[in-house]
Amino acid sequence: MTVQTVINQSVELESRFNAAQQIANEAAMLALEHFANRGDLNIDMKRHPQDVVSEADKAVEQKIRSLINGYFPEDALLGEEFGFVEGTSGYTWVIDPIDGTAPFLNGLPGWCVCIAVMDKDGPAVGIIDVPVLKERFAAQRGKGTTLNGSPVRVTERFNLQTGMLGVGANDRVAPELVGKMFEDLMSAGVNYSRYGSGALMLAWVAAGRLVGYVEPRMSAWDCMAAYCLIEEAGGKILPFPVEDNPSAPYPVLGAAPQVFDEVMTLTNLTQFA
Repeated sequence: MTVQTVINQSVELESRFNAAQQIANEAAMLALEHFANRGDLNIDMKRHPQDVVSEADKAVEQKIRSLINGYFPEDALLGEEFGFVEGTSGYTWVIDPIDGTAPFLNGLPGWCVCIAVMDKDGPAVGIIDVPVLKERFAAQRGKGTTLNGSPVRVTERFNLQTGMLGVGANDRVAPELVGKMFEDLMSAGVNYSRYGSGALMLAWVAAGRLVGYVEPRMSAWDCMAAYCLIEEAGGKILPFPVEDNPSAPYPVLGAAPQVFDEVMTLTNLTQFA
């Protein structure tokens, strides 16, 4: 790889990072407008009554897609509500317009807008905006992670017993397997927490608020932005084979280095792959 190629790639990433920030501004504003009027939103069921989508999710994703197409029409798009559209540039935007639809619809603050950019080497840009809490997590490969503009890092102080592990689960995994995972974590004396949005809990790992976050099955749009945040904040992630099937769910783990292997062992994540 030539020096000029490296420079070109850096410029391309920088332009996408800056665009992602602007796109997140508009997406968060639109999401907040819908949040303020959530009692009037139309809600549809996806796979089951606990898996829902609102017109807000669809409107915000459409807004994000439209803005991306205006900036980078040659880039691929992968979003929760409208699927995958191929591109020609080698870059893929990964979008979750509202991660945490249930708390969003119930008037709770634990939801966020997720925007990531991937290239052949994985997640390269990550933006997670939490409109109600007024927090913006942002990262670009090689540039570190920030929270509202200030640098953040994964925790070095805590372990699984003195810190808190974020844990998520859903109907894609048999209840008895999820139950066994929780049993093993509790038997090891792990302090764990469950919040409304898996993406938000992953962002908290990057900010040092949680020692890690684990979920047996997540989709790329739930974790790619946060994976960039965690890596740039000095954490470790479980590789996500998004190239195999962009919309398929896989096990997810992001953690501080000192607990990563222990979480892998306690949860036996490989059984969910």
